[in-house]
Amino acid sequence: MKFMRAAVVHGKGDIRLESVPVPTAAEGELVVRVRGSGICATDIKTLLGQGLPKNLPAILGHEAAGTVFQTGPGVEDFALGERVAVYPIAACGECFYCTRGRHNLCLHEFGLGHGIDGGFAEYVRIPRQIVNIGGVVKIPAQVTFEQAAVAEPLSCCLAAARASGLTAGATVLVVGAGPMGLMHLKASLWHGARVIVADVRADRLAMAESMGASHCLDANDEGVVDQVCQLTGGLGADVVVASLGVPEVMERYFPAVRNGGVFNIFGGPPAGRPVPVDFRWIHYSEIILTGTFASTPDDFRQALSLIGSGEIAVTDLISHRFGLEDMLEAVDLARRQEIIKGVVIIPGEDEN
Repeated sequence: MKFMRAAVVHGKGDIRLESVPVPTAAEGELVVRVRGSGICATDIKTLLGQGLPKNLPAILGHEAAGTVFQTGPGVEDFALGERVAVYPIAACGECFYCTRGRHNLCLHEFGLGHGIDGGFAEYVRIPRQIVNIGGVVKIPAQVTFEQAAVAEPLSCCLAAARASGLTAGATVLVVGAGPMGLMHLKASLWHGARVIVADVRADRLAMAESMGASHCLDANDEGVVDQVCQLTGGLGADVVVASLGVPEVMERYFPAVRNGGVFNIFGGPPAGRPVPVDFRWIHYSEIILTGTFASTPDDFRQALSLIGSGEIAVTDLISHRFGLEDMLEAVDLARRQEIIKGVVIIPGEDEN
C-alpha cells in the first residue's frame, strides 16, 4: 500500500508529490492517517529555502491531527480510527529537562518535520518517544480536524503566557498581528488580560479588533511606543510579546515594557542579527528579558481542551485550506502575506 506526501527536495520552491509505502508502527509506536496539518511560519521559511534540513528530501508539517491507522506492539490505549492530535516533539522523558516537565528543551529531542517525517502526508509514523510522554491526545467529539491542527501553535502561546507570569488584569502588548500574534491575543484574553496589538497592516489590526483587542496601533507611526505608554498611565505594558522574529523590530519595542515587566522574544529570530541591549536598563528597571520556544505536552493538552470547550475559538484564524497538491500555492500566498492561518486538508470518510 502506498500513499502521497509533499516532499521538500532540493530547496527553495522545490516541492513534489511522491508515492511511498505506508509506514509500519514498531513497538510503542502509532501510525496516524492525517486529516489536517497546519502550515507554520517555520514551514514557510523552510519551503522558501531558509534553514533547510540537513537531509533531503524532507517531509515538513508539525501541526498534525488525524485518525489512528495502526498501533504497534505495546500500544493499548488507542483504538483504530480514533481521532487524535499529535504533540510534535519526541522527547526522551529522562534527561534533566524532561524530568522537570520542560520537554521542549529535551537534550535528545527530535520530532515531526525535524529529524523525522512530518504531517504534510497522508500518513505519519509517531515514534514511541511522543507516545510515551502522552503526546498523542484524543480529540474531543465537537472539535474538527482543522481545529485540532491549531492546538500546537496555540499551545506555544499558552507556554509564553505561563513563562511571562501573565495574570488577570495585566496589560499585554502583542507586536505583530500575524497568525501567532492573533493567537497570543486570544491566549492573553483567556487569562483575563487587556491586550494592545501593534502591526503595520490595517487589515490585520481590524482582525485583532474583531477578536477583542482593546487598542490596535499602527506600527508605521513613529510614536507607537509613546502611545502604549499613554494607554498604560505612563508605565508601559506588563508584558510585551514580540511575536515576529525581526530583531530590529523587537529592539524598537524595548521601551514599551514597564519597570518590573516582562519582554518575551517569541518569534524565532535569524542567526547573526544581534541588537544592542542596555544592561543598565535591565538592572535598574528590573526588566525580565526572556524567550519561549515551542511548548510542553501539558500546554498542548490544555490548548486542545480550551478549543474543545469553546473557551478559545480558532476557526476564525483559519483563512485558507489546501490539498497536498497545492503546497506551492500555499507557499506563494504566504510569501505575499495573504494567509492568516493555512491548513492542509486531506479528505476522509467523514467531514470533520
